[in-house]
Amino acid sequence: MLSLFSTVLHGLILRALADGPMRLTDLHRKVGGPPQTTLRGHLGNLIGIGALEKQSRDGKANMVDNALTPAGLEMLFVADVLEAWLARAPERAIGLESEAGKAAVRALISGWGSTMLRALAARPFSLTELDNLITAFTYPALERRLSAMHLAGHVVALQQSNGRGRPYAVTEWLRQGVAPLLAASRCERRHLPGETAPLTRIDVEAILLLAMPLVALPPNAHGTCQLTVENGDPKWRAAGVAVEVEGGEIVACTSKLESSPATSSRGSATGWFDALVDGNADRLQAGGDRGLALAMVEGLHSALFHP
Repeated sequence: MLSLFSTVLHGLILRALADGPMRLTDLHRKVGGPPQTTLRGHLGNLIGIGALEKQSRDGKANMVDNALTPAGLEMLFVADVLEAWLARAPERAIGLESEAGKAAVRALISGWGSTMLRALAARPFSLTELDNLITAFTYPALERRLSAMHLAGHVVALQQSNGRGRPYAVTEWLRQGVAPLLAASRCERRHLPGETAPLTRIDVEAILLLAMPLVALPPNAHGTCQLTVENGDPKWRAAGVAVEVEGGEIVACTSKLESSPATSSRGSATGWFDALVDGNADRLQAGGDRGLALAMVEGLHSALFHP
């Protein structure tokens, strides 16, 4: 879903149709007059993924409008979240249509797809350590991905060496990149379920380990809370994190879960998507210290979507 917006015309078409259905000639003018064959090709792409549909105007077969579907409206939301994240880039605001914006999005996607983000979410790693840990990619492939993330500002090289090379640590901006990842993932699962890979434990852990350090909690917050994603499948081992809080500060966060935590927020992946993206925690179950459990969820939503 994120890669969809690396093609500028896709975003322009969706934004143009947000004002209402439009005939091809009007849309062509609205998006800047690209070649007709190019526009038709991109319209076909968006129709193919369910973002757009053709509508006859006043029942006349020869008068056809292009219109957004509910999927298209949600894709616009994904674009908004992605642009808001790019605008918070460390050195300067980046436009989605710029080369820097495209590079930042590509680096985010490749870091996620290679599971490099899950590794770096836990602690800094050197390239050599990542190569030993991630066996599905060759050393040169990991090197290219890490270099792209470094150039984009997703990671920084630490000064000290750990004996296996210089470690790389994630930046706060990369942690904020969880927001477009969540928005895009939810959109895919709602509207392209047949083409979307199932959510994995690695996905869940990467999201929560990256985002938790951004969370601000009330000064009186204290204790340990477990955030758990369930899917109703007995073969699925619960995924999530356990977070330790002292005086409103997060002092520890680990993916090692307890079978019976004293305090927890738990629910399905769908429930968690709604809680983190929309701030609607109605589908989650809070146990133990409900104040702490709900503050964790609320803090994640606010940190990612209202920073």
